[in-house]
Formats: sequence, C-alpha cells, structure tokens
Amino acid sequence: MITRRHFLASSLGAAALAALPGVSSAFAQAAPIGSIKIEFAPTVTHAWGANIAIVRSELERTLVDLLGPSLQRGAGTRLVVNISSVWLASYAGGGGGGKPSDGGASNDYLESIATLYDRSGRELASYPILSTELSGGAGAWYLPDVDQRRLRALARNNAYWIKRYVG
Repeated sequence: MITRRHFLASSLGAAALAALPGVSSAFAQAAPIGSIKIEFAPTVTHAWGANIAIVRSELERTLVDLLGPSLQRGAGTRLVVNISSVWLASYAGGGGGGKPSDGGASNDYLESIATLYDRSGRELASYPILSTELSGGAGAWYLPDVDQRRLRALARNNAYWIKRYVG
C-alpha cells in the first residue's frame, strides 16, 4: 500500500505536487529574489509623466528594505511589479471615503500586479494588489510637493502588500 508520505517522497509525487496550482506559489515565496523590476502601463506613463520616477524609486527602495535577506542579487527568482493604475483624489482631506466611482474621492489608489518568475521566465506566482491611502495623510495639502508625498505614500503601501504576499 502506498501511503501519502511515500507518494510525496517519490519523484512521481514531487512532479505531481509541482503541477498543482497552489503549490508553486508556496515554493515561490520561499525562493530568494534576485532582482526587482518596476513596470508601468502605458496609460500610467502617459498620465503621470516624470512623476512615475518618484513611484519607481520609492517602491524599489522600500522593497529592498522590506525584503532584506530574501533579496539576494543574482538569485534565479525575479520580482516584476506592473503598475496598472494610479489615482490621486482631487480633494486632499476631509471626510467621505470610498472609491472615486462612488463619489467619495478622499482616497488615493495604486493598482499593481506583483509577479514572481523563475530563471527561465516561467511565472511562479502572481498577486494583484490595490493600495489605498487617505488623500490627506501625506501632510499639509497647501505645500507644493503634496502630490509627490502622496505618490510616495502609495508606493510604500504597495511595497508592504507585496512583502506580505512574497515575503
């Protein structure tokens, strides 16, 4: 009689386990990350122009800090973060809440997909992430760099969620 333990210990069992969809993401989380790449959807690049550099640098820096020992330059696993949407509410402060489509535009949003790839380019795991920050949370709205501070806050929030999934 073949027990579950014998099956999993065999090479057939290991191959069957690798074919299961949920198992690859568990192995992906344990693998050291060798590189981080931040990409932007063309609509985000067009809409935000030079401000995407702020998001990219803050996201990369925060991910490097958060991933710590699991970030090993040159390791086979790559982390690619594709940012598909950035939304800053037009009003920074006050009540309301909710998504912009609901009429409560006091939150800022950043949507991304964090994907882990192995050395051969095969996708190991993918995590859609929606980061939300209060639009008034970045400090005084009347200072000239308020939008840059809000973008940095969104990037840091997104990095913490990525760490939660891939960490």
